[in-house]
Amino acid sequence: MEQRKLGRSGLTVPVIGMGTWKTFDVKGGQAEQQRQEIVKTALENRANFIDSSPMYGEAERVLGQAVKNLGVRAEVMIATKVWTASDEIAERQFANAFRFFEGYVDLYQVHNLVAWERRLETLQEFKAQGKVKAIGITHYSHGAFRELSQIMQHEPIEAIQIPYNALDREVEKEILPLAEELNIGVLVMRPFGEGSLVRRMPPAAELAGFEAFGVTTWPQILLKWIASDPRISVIIPATSKAERMAENAVAGDGPWFDADTREKVSRLAAKYS
Repeated sequence: MEQRKLGRSGLTVPVIGMGTWKTFDVKGGQAEQQRQEIVKTALENRANFIDSSPMYGEAERVLGQAVKNLGVRAEVMIATKVWTASDEIAERQFANAFRFFEGYVDLYQVHNLVAWERRLETLQEFKAQGKVKAIGITHYSHGAFRELSQIMQHEPIEAIQIPYNALDREVEKEILPLAEELNIGVLVMRPFGEGSLVRRMPPAAELAGFEAFGVTTWPQILLKWIASDPRISVIIPATSKAERMAENAVAGDGPWFDADTREKVSRLAAKYS
């Protein structure tokens, strides 16, 4: 698994990590045990960066309990978010996160830029106290990219989380060049277009040439397409299966796609989506 710098944060992250949207929003012994196995598999494959959020239902709690049960808090990098316009609710979200994640968060993000001025101020205080290692912002919408870029240029953030995949390349216009210029880390959400890129997959004959790059499945190819952009720090595909986590991790090693191969992947994605 290739390790990359998370911008100017001082943190080093695996290029393939894991998200928890929908997949970790569970209750009950067997379901939570299965999520613990996913975390264990992620660590075994050096995909030790896991992203969550209070908007993901039970995900923060389930992730925190899995990490605690495995005794691996020092080995895993946890990113989470604050997501509310209410200062009172924000206080509860912060308190829950620090309780779930044993006192600190590696990357704390302002989710969808909600009340970002106040939340960044609080996160800076937490960082000074050693409870937060790095601070970021997120948004899923192209319409928010202008505001996102303004914050990148004028606030002391160290990471952004944005959508990027073989069909959604909007961030290539301004956001990725700006992140590179300012040395800001980049987390990638929606690498499979919320599932739209993997509902109908190219036939095996169309994928044969990608074996030279160490990937054999369409999801691996889509992940390697993103990872082949050196401006990307870490990709966070979500999964509810341990074997899928291991499969995803294969895409985290070179050799990387050249420009022509990336364009081929984009054409296939457009053809079969």
